Amino acid sequence: MEVDQYTGITAEWSYPGEGSRLPLIDESSALGTQAPKDRLIAVLDQVELRVERLRRDTVRIEEERDSLLSTLDSVKHSDLLGDITECDKEDITRYADRILARAMTVEVAVRTDRDPQQEEALHQVNMYIDQLVMSVHDDAVVAHTRCQTYMNACTSQPDPSTGTDKNFESAILGCTLDDQKRVKKRLQGLLDYFAKLNVTTCTTGGLGFFDPRPPVLEPITSQLRYRAIKVRV
Repeated sequence: MEVDQYTGITAEWSYPGEGSRLPLIDESSALGTQAPKDRLIAVLDQVELRVERLRRDTVRIEEERDSLLSTLDSVKHSDLLGDITECDKEDITRYADRILARAMTVEVAVRTDRDPQQEEALHQVNMYIDQLVMSVHDDAVVAHTRCQTYMNACTSQPDPSTGTDKNFESAILGCTLDDQKRVKKRLQGLLDYFAKLNVTTCTTGGLGFFDPRPPVLEPITSQLRYRAIKVRV
């Protein structure tokens, strides 16, 4: 039995799962001088804090799962596979596929409440990012520049050398705050990947530099997809 140090109410703590401590008001307790309504509200306040923490933790787990899937995809398309025997390559692929199958058994999602306008705005944002990913094969430098203009639409300190895509900005501003934060993280993941490929943006001084080896081109789109996973509607 514990007494909440802030509200003075007496609460029992239950353990329905590992690491879980949920506040339950003790209706039989004579401790405390608060009215019944105030005691109930105090418990609800505690539960609300736990719900928000649960959402944050779930989002973190969801991002970790996406990162693991991205790593597995990178392993399956690694240039190092070209330096080993076919037998060893098959072993690596089977091992990666087994881990992938295990990872796919984990389903994690945090639902975001949206009105019809916000759903349409998110649909447009996803469409822009899909088109961006598919354009990498055609011109990675232009794709990187476009990605930066999308990121500029999501930040209060945009990169002045690339400008802001006004159509994307209009779409992202119509999304919920949660979706805006998640889209920004996806775009940052894309920019980080471009950086690994030594891709720079187009500038007034000319085209940037893009020098991936030809074998890298094929898996680019699939790896970028993991970094641009759609925010779930």
